[in-house]
Amino acid sequence: MKKIIVPIDFSNHSEYALKAAALLSKKVDIEIYALHMLDIQEVNLSQSADFSQEKAVFFLKLAEVRFKKFLQKDYLKGVKVIPIIKHYKVFSEINAIAKEVSADLVIMGSHGASGLKEFFMGSNTEKVIRYSDLPVLVIKNDLLDVDFSDIVFATDFSEESIPAFNRMLASLAFLNAKKHLLYVNLPNEKFKTTPEMDALANNFLMKAEGNTDRLINVNFVCAKSIENGILSFSNAVGSDLIVLSTHGRKGLSHIFAGSISEDISNHLALPIMTFKI
Repeated sequence: MKKIIVPIDFSNHSEYALKAAALLSKKVDIEIYALHMLDIQEVNLSQSADFSQEKAVFFLKLAEVRFKKFLQKDYLKGVKVIPIIKHYKVFSEINAIAKEVSADLVIMGSHGASGLKEFFMGSNTEKVIRYSDLPVLVIKNDLLDVDFSDIVFATDFSEESIPAFNRMLASLAFLNAKKHLLYVNLPNEKFKTTPEMDALANNFLMKAEGNTDRLINVNFVCAKSIENGILSFSNAVGSDLIVLSTHGRKGLSHIFAGSISEDISNHLALPIMTFKI
């Protein structure tokens, strides 16, 4: 992990992401690409063409000044930060920027939500996750550290999720972390018996790593929804990072079908990392 993109919109939550990247730089030698995307159309008012262009230039210069000031933080001293301003707000373009700078990861902030479903749906977070080919680390709070010593990788043990699993192992190899592999068993037509789940996990690990050494870290939980299972297990083991594989452009709504139980729908404080399948 060498280069990280951090989208900046001047909110407290984007600063949480920037702080997390700075903390990460204390553990790994990285470069931070602070990215601000300004939609010119937002300032292209209904005046004459000359006036609109003049106004657009004014807002661009204003954004540049504000961006420079935003990056003058004590916690960024000694950290290599490269500012990037793009004059559009097209989240699919993050891939082009990532290729241009050879980035490895996106870290972004997200506003509070009552659960995983609201956490992802209809937000800039979802848009970035949907379009980014890079793993995305989503930060919701002002973290004191990024030790990430206890990680939950939620998976359906499908063959298509093997690349995401291997990318997770490679990306987080620098962390001395315990990694739980979690399968959530649902009470519907997808319900599986214990022997069926054991076979699924065995097959997954054999195809992913050629051995079953990680079986000791495999966990099965029964829950009314995938979301409930992930959150309740993560709370039970004291996890500090949840890792999910996503289907990218298909969005994330299919992951969180079902209701959210009131006892788990409190504000989720844990960072979440996603890898596209």
